[in-house]
Amino acid sequence: MEKFTFFWRTQSPFSQWHPSRFIVGGIEFNCAEQYMMYMKAKLFGDEEMAQKILKAKSPVQQKALGRNVRHFDQEKWESNCRKIVYDGNYAKFTQNEELKQLLVKTKGTTLVEASPTDRIWGVGLAEEDPRIRDRRTWRGKNWLGEIITQVREDLCKGEAK
Repeated sequence: MEKFTFFWRTQSPFSQWHPSRFIVGGIEFNCAEQYMMYMKAKLFGDEEMAQKILKAKSPVQQKALGRNVRHFDQEKWESNCRKIVYDGNYAKFTQNEELKQLLVKTKGTTLVEASPTDRIWGVGLAEEDPRIRDRRTWRGKNWLGEIITQVREDLCKGEAK
């Protein structure tokens, strides 16, 4: 039977919003959400928004700014967003030993974002909802959970991305 590690909200080390300093390409990020929104702006050539996202201190602000990226194209985003989120989380977990150890401890489970409101990155169900224990009854895709599970598997195998 499949085992799960559920997470949601900022206090979880697996959350995109969890405070975690890491550097990619010489740029310092304060959480994976900031990296994701910055890369979203860069993907669509919105340099002004990319700089605003870097200056924004909270993930709430970063997400709001990311929603206003100019020249956004859903199809282009969907074909790039999972790699962006993988790269950000790979950096987050490889540059923060404590977070890496917490991730490695989940080995043998599938990570699941137990967000009752997010049906793309999460499963659209709260952890208390009994339907969350069976992936066939999930209401969402769990992209974030799948990506972080893959990051963990790659780290455990000692593979670079």
